Order: sequence, then C-alpha cells, then structure tokens
Amino acid sequence: MTPQRAVLLLRISYRKPEEESEDQENGGRAEFSKGIGRQEEDGRRLAARLRWTIAAVIPEDDTSAFKRRKIKLPDGSSALRTVRPGFRRALEGLASGEFDGLIADDLDRVARDPRDLEDLIDVVESRRPRIPVESVTGSLRLANDADVTMARVMVAVANKSSRDTARRVTRKHEELAAEGKPGGGGFRGYGYTERYEIIEDEAEILREIGDRILGDWDGWSERQKAAIDPEVGESLNSIAADLQRRKVPSATGAPWSGRSVGSIVSKPSVAGLRAHRKEVVGKAVWDPIIPVERWQRICDRLAMRAGVTDLTLQRWLSGVLKCSLCGHMLSGSHGNGGPRYWCDRKGGGCGKIAVKAAFVEDEVQDQVLNLLGQPRILEQLRSAADTVVSSEARAELAADEAQLKELAGAYARREVTFLEYKEARGIIEKRVKESRALLHSRAPMVLRRLLAGDVVAGWRDLKPADRREVVLSLLPGYEVRPHDRSDGNKFNPRRLVPMDWPEP
Repeated sequence: MTPQRAVLLLRISYRKPEEESEDQENGGRAEFSKGIGRQEEDGRRLAARLRWTIAAVIPEDDTSAFKRRKIKLPDGSSALRTVRPGFRRALEGLASGEFDGLIADDLDRVARDPRDLEDLIDVVESRRPRIPVESVTGSLRLANDADVTMARVMVAVANKSSRDTARRVTRKHEELAAEGKPGGGGFRGYGYTERYEIIEDEAEILREIGDRILGDWDGWSERQKAAIDPEVGESLNSIAADLQRRKVPSATGAPWSGRSVGSIVSKPSVAGLRAHRKEVVGKAVWDPIIPVERWQRICDRLAMRAGVTDLTLQRWLSGVLKCSLCGHMLSGSHGNGGPRYWCDRKGGGCGKIAVKAAFVEDEVQDQVLNLLGQPRILEQLRSAADTVVSSEARAELAADEAQLKELAGAYARREVTFLEYKEARGIIEKRVKESRALLHSRAPMVLRRLLAGDVVAGWRDLKPADRREVVLSLLPGYEVRPHDRSDGNKFNPRRLVPMDWPEP
C-alpha cells in the first residue's frame, strides 16, 4: 500500500570544528551532514519517485541523536535518554495512524541510540502490513526481519562511533586546558577576540567595572563618590544602567543587566586564567586584562554581596505541598496571576498542578491555628515540648548532613576510595534517618516558643521559614488535588488533603 500521509523526518546536529575534523580524519560520515533544506529537497524527490504523498515535515534542527540527558520517566524514576521532541512527534503520528509512512535522509539521521531505534521498530511492527520506512541513502528499511537486524547493527556501529568521538573530544579539551589554550566554540568572551587578542575598548570597560565594584573608580563625581560605600562598592544594576545610558555595546548586542555585568568581570579568562568544567586549572596563554590579585578581590567582593543577600524563605509552604499527580513537591514561584505554588517542570515536576499562594497559605494557616486552638491537642504538644531531645537531634542532624557534603567532596577529590566512601556514607545516612525520625516525634524549638505564649499572636510574628517548620512538625504535608473547573476561579479547600506519617 502506497503511503498517502507520510512524514518526512529531518535532523542536523551542529558540531564543534574539532568534532567535525575528528570524523573526517577517521573516514566518517560527512556526506550525511546535510543541512535541513537539502535533506528536505532530497526526501521530497524520493517521495515523488516512490509515489508517496508527504503530509508533514518534522525538522530537528541542532538536535543530537546521541547525547543523553537525565529526565523523569512517567513512573517517577529518572533515566538517561536522548531528548528529541520531533522524533517522538513522528512516532506518535505513526502509532496513531495520523502518518502511514516515514522518509528520512539516512539511518543516522533517525537514530544513533539503540533505544530510539527499538521504539521505531515497535511502532513499525505494530501494524500489519508493517508501516513503510524509506531513506534517501537506502540505509534504513524495516520491511522484514533482515532489514531490522541490519538496522540494529548499523545503529550500534554509529553509537560506537559517537562514543569514540565524544571520548576523543573530551580528552582534547582536557589537554587544551592543561596547556592553557582556548577550547574553541561558543561566544567570544567580552574583552577578547575569538583568538583571545585584547580588544582595548572593551578591556577598559572591564577595568572600569572592576573599579566600581571595589569602590575606587576615579570616574565618579564628588557627589557620586560620597554616596558610594568603599567597603561595598557600586551595585551591579547601577553599573548596568550607566553602561546602557552611555550606549556601551555588549559582546552580543543584548542590553546590559546586573547579571551580565557581574558575569563578564568574574570570568577567569579576564585574569589570564584557564578554566575547565568551571574550575581554574592554571594560567592561560593569553594576556590578562585585570591582574589576578585584583580580579580575585573583585570576585571576593561579589561573593560577599551574595552572602548578605536576603535568602529568607518567602513562600513558606515550599516543601509542604505535594503534587497528587506525579508526587513532586510544589515550589513557590511568580506566575501571571501573582505568587503561586506549582509543580515546576524545570525541577522534574509535571507542571499540571498550580495554586495561588495567598489562598493556600491562608487555608493552611487557618487549619494550623484551629488545631493549636484545641485544648487537648495543645496539652499534648506542650507535654512533648518539655524536652531538649529535639534541639539535640537537630544539631546532630545538621552535623551529619554537613559531614555527608564533606565526604562527597573528599571522594570527588579522590582522597578516599569508592568503597571507603560507600561504607562511611552508609553509617552517616543511618544516623541521619534516626535523627529525622526523632524530630518527627518531638516538637521543634520554634513550636516550643510558640506554645509558651499566645499562639495566635506568636504565629503572626513568625518568619516564613519558622511557619513551615511548625507545619511540618504537625503533619508531613498536604497533597494538592487538581482544580475542579466547576468551582470557577474560587479556591476549594478540599483540594488540600493532609498526608499521614509513613510507617516506621
């Protein structure tokens, strides 16, 4: 049967110059690195020859069929998978019957990961007769078992080739970093050309930014200088606004912001240092714009400012509300309708549950104060609060959690073996589990202070982080149910379902 609703799948992955040269030196597949336009032209020509009708064209521009990322699967577990929305869209269309055939330029444009190929094979073999699959080069056909076996072999070979290239490129970058040479690729750094030659106009701006951060810039007027604390320096937003007012161009042409100002002046390359994987590995072969010692002072000043930033928890139900659909904890954010809690996709959530912060915080507050207003409950809590076990357990828990971080750092620096790390971690994690269980059964310090006086007045004076601690001392949290559209925009308290403590 000749397909009348075929899909044309196109893909190209842009590679760095060193990766392309590696492939070409090893007799690679440069002939398949066609642009999206050329692939579509060749695919339509093949469709016309086969008398197929193309119903949709799905391009995957700048998409790797080999590199994998950590994603959350539907069952809640995490795994490494290639991320290819276009490929998945094509599979869904073939499985649903929206498409009745597939054309691609070549096998390696469709799959370089064996798991992707198996997903395609499953869809193709789900119909009788099989869904037709063709390629311009003839390397991809799944018409029979022999074709499937050959495709599996070729994808395995392509996957091995990609792994070899990735390993060689990684080793090459490590070598370049050790020699202090540029790694190549990406945007040029502000102050330098692509070959790391100093651009003097931009270098002057970098030095100016450093001076303003350190509070010793000679470009301020007397009035401006009097308003600057030399121990703090000028704010990044103020510097960005001045650069924007003066129409000083950035490296990319984008408007200046406090973030971009801090970013360009804190890069190790500005001080003539070579960084690899976000760590300075030594001196670079290019000349510095700012001396190392002064650059370090600038970085210290920026770090000091970050240290005094108010990081107090504002959305106090973060870590208390749980998505009833995927089990992910809701986090505080700012949506179009104002502050809210939602199952953030960036954090691994499903993105399907959201609730306005004011509504849910008011409801939980009412429930907590109602609970603490019951004489029997209040008596039980005050009895549990008459012990110092809670504060001791909390101190031990903090110490053990800090030790876990130190242990991870020691393993990363290869100061301990994996067996030593595994054994020590098991011991510490056991203590952490015991401390947390004890804290679940005892009133925390903040709750003891609250119970010592007027509960309602004390609650109003609590910081957001302390409010959360009180809630978590009373129950593990709440599951948030989906919004019932029949309620309109009104918040329904029944969306909040208190969770039970897990069995010991």
